[in-house]
Amino acid sequence: MDLKDIVAITGMGGLFRLETQRNNGIIVSPLPDGTKKFVSARQHLFTPLENITIFTEDEGMELKEVFLRMKAKAEALSLPDAKASNDDLHTYFAEVVPEYDAERVYASDIKKMVRWFEILDNLGMVTAEEESAKEPASESGQEEE
Repeated sequence: MDLKDIVAITGMGGLFRLETQRNNGIIVSPLPDGTKKFVSARQHLFTPLENITIFTEDEGMELKEVFLRMKAKAEALSLPDAKASNDDLHTYFAEVVPEYDAERVYASDIKKMVRWFEILDNLGMVTAEEESAKEPASESGQEEE
């Protein structure tokens, strides 16, 4: 799963694919729409999803790992509605990421992750195939020697 070109933009709901950067902003296309639009850097902040980490008891966990865990538990654990109660959201998240820091991960953060996961999963972007394809190639050469 490659989150490098996927960004969240303050003040704008949903996720966007980064098309190109300009001096005064970026050109993005909303997922899954695909229409391109300019977003000014003076009015908005841009956060690539690959740079987001979730607070855990030990170290942070990359958002990509959280999404992969959500996907793995999708059959056994139904995804809560983004408008579910705070307790329901925290209960769900504790099942997916038991080591998350409940004091520093707010219900609003979980709501965003649920919405973002739904968008990316509906587009078929939440897969572990790329990760598993990369790892054996680098590890297998060392193990066989």
